[in-house]
Amino acid sequence: MKNVLKKIVKKTFDFAFCDYEKRIQNTNNNVLNVLNNQVSQIEQRRLFLFYKDLLNNNKNFPDIKDVGFRVYSQNDEDGILLYLFSLIGFESKKCVDIAYSSPNGANTTNLLTNWGFTGLLVCGAEGEQKSAEKFFSNHPDTVIYPPKIVHKWVTAENVNEILLENGVNGSIDFLSLDMDGVDYWIWNSLKVVEPRVVVVEFHNIWGDKKAVTVPYKHDFNRFDVHEDFMGAPLPAYVKLAEKKGYRLVACNKYGFNAFFLKKGIAEGIIPTISMKDCLAHPQALDGIKNRLPAVENLDWLEV
Repeated sequence: MKNVLKKIVKKTFDFAFCDYEKRIQNTNNNVLNVLNNQVSQIEQRRLFLFYKDLLNNNKNFPDIKDVGFRVYSQNDEDGILLYLFSLIGFESKKCVDIAYSSPNGANTTNLLTNWGFTGLLVCGAEGEQKSAEKFFSNHPDTVIYPPKIVHKWVTAENVNEILLENGVNGSIDFLSLDMDGVDYWIWNSLKVVEPRVVVVEFHNIWGDKKAVTVPYKHDFNRFDVHEDFMGAPLPAYVKLAEKKGYRLVACNKYGFNAFFLKKGIAEGIIPTISMKDCLAHPQALDGIKNRLPAVENLDWLEV
């Protein structure tokens, strides 16, 4: 045991003092496995059981704005997902991530490595696919059965085919969608799966006033017109979610990732929130003031 502890301390020390370039290169090494697996798994399970205890004993829940934290996610999405699943439970432990680009910054990595999920990760670039395959094939909790990782350009025409070709259909626990492009049209077209929880990235520079999106193009590239001419604001997703049978229950702290629950799940436990609750952070307010004017009059389509 003493030798094991020495190794962990040495690896942690080496990681803490390596330069930034080495930290990037060492994303898949044993140091991060030690830090993110052994400690995180124990602490996450304690938190999971704590939330379940609150539920089982009819105690007050924390405000969902206060439960977020990062393990692998870009911001506080991992903590919000842990909170939601602790209250609604797991069923399939299957996830789909459309436009998976890196293990660090993704909404599904923590579920795959620390919560026993299996899944399909769809990468838009071949380099992203290879990097993800290396990460999961070296990770101690996914090395035996890593997620399926494919390199495909996702369109409204092929999204269902991609999932079916890779054995994904029916009820799944989680869908993450973050394409920086025609995301609205992809979710609108998605028919072959019914996620219990959905996270979509929305364009918060529009605030909560307009339900618009970019016109659909199968080869859409945000930089063809303007880097902020992409995606859709929250009102568009709330309308689409209503049509597909979902309700808004949370947003990340900066107000650009929205969490939706399938209607009928935990409605007496997890309240629906307003769009204004998602758009109060200064980052969102700054975007409305300083970024929207540059693209407001472009060819957005009302939905």
